[in-house]
Amino acid sequence: MRRLLPLLLLASAPVWAQPAGLQPLPVVPPPPPEMEAFDAALEPQVTIVKSERETREEFRIKGKLYMIKVTPAAGPAYYLIDQHGDGKFIESHIPTPAVKPPMWIIHSW
Repeated sequence: MRRLLPLLLLASAPVWAQPAGLQPLPVVPPPPPEMEAFDAALEPQVTIVKSERETREEFRIKGKLYMIKVTPAAGPAYYLIDQHGDGKFIESHIPTPAVKPPMWIIHSW
């Protein structure tokens, strides 16, 4: 318990160090009138089709199919993308961010 007390005091130090007399943030102004209003037609519509062997997610904008994500029952997911809008789908691997947190052992008992 004696070892834990200094750690707790250090962890709460930023709370004590906050200056007095903080001011609230200003109100966010409305967008300029020349900006377009939100168009729901530009949001992709996603249709999910499940079968025993795979799950397909079909992405459409204004009714036009432009991408399919195929997740097989076994194996990694892959994407079929219509790059030119001509209805020919090409397999593409969309990379996921390679986040690799450090896994160093700092202390062990």
